[in-house]
Amino acid sequence: MTSRAAADERPLAREVVAVWLLFAVVAAEILVTYSRLPASELYHVTGSGLGGGASRALVFSNYPTALVAIAVLALLAERMTAPAIVGIALCSAVFWPGVVDQADLDAKPVNALAALGVLIAIALTAIAARQGTAWCGPRPGDRVRLAAVVVALALALPWLAAELGFFLTGVPILHWIFLTGHYAPPPLPPAVHHGHHHGMDGVLLLTSAALLSRVVPTLRRHRLRVATGAYLAFMAAYGIANIANDAWFEQVVKRGWTNWAIPSVLRPDITIAWGLIVLGAVLLYVASVRAE
Repeated sequence: MTSRAAADERPLAREVVAVWLLFAVVAAEILVTYSRLPASELYHVTGSGLGGGASRALVFSNYPTALVAIAVLALLAERMTAPAIVGIALCSAVFWPGVVDQADLDAKPVNALAALGVLIAIALTAIAARQGTAWCGPRPGDRVRLAAVVVALALALPWLAAELGFFLTGVPILHWIFLTGHYAPPPLPPAVHHGHHHGMDGVLLLTSAALLSRVVPTLRRHRLRVATGAYLAFMAAYGIANIANDAWFEQVVKRGWTNWAIPSVLRPDITIAWGLIVLGAVLLYVASVRAE
């Protein structure tokens, strides 16, 4: 039996399914929240109603979903090489300047490209799942993965509420831990606006990297294993940076404790912050390789 045939017969890692379920839940929250709330209560969108919700969900399918879909397609490439390459090429449209712009989160026709790549990734996942699914066995670093995700989810509590269109004001204990409602008189926006946050994108990227990195050792092709592992390490470092940026500004700067803000890293640039992301990605990758 060839290695390709053996790969085709392997059950799909349930970590991949878990990632898609996570994104499905968040996409549904975005669709509902952006459909029921007026654009004035949301962030850099103009549409309202079901059309507005669908528009924001389409943008979400580009960023950050397409970034994660690239990793999923890489993990499926040994089973279905050609369609995985096509999917990765389509998802890569998210890297083009202007495809996703934080200052304008209304959907554009070009967003259909990365969305199609995501659909290919979902379809290939469903095909692979026909061979059955199974969790990967214990991996070195699982405790670190779990700790990182737990911390990220704790910081994400205000964003999880915002995804549903609520503040944490009035919630016992959480209302004094997190600043979420209005912290200054209008017209200043609330500390944590309703809707989706790039800090939540960071949580999704970090959580996905933690799950999918457990699958990397199952890849038989050395170059593919190295490339996928490196990409996931970068995805984790990038996610952490976005969590830190958003949480620090909303929970520290807006309280007036300091005027210094962690720089935004949404777009690649030659900056100290991006240098730290690259350094962090290298350290994460080296640590993961040594732990295997």
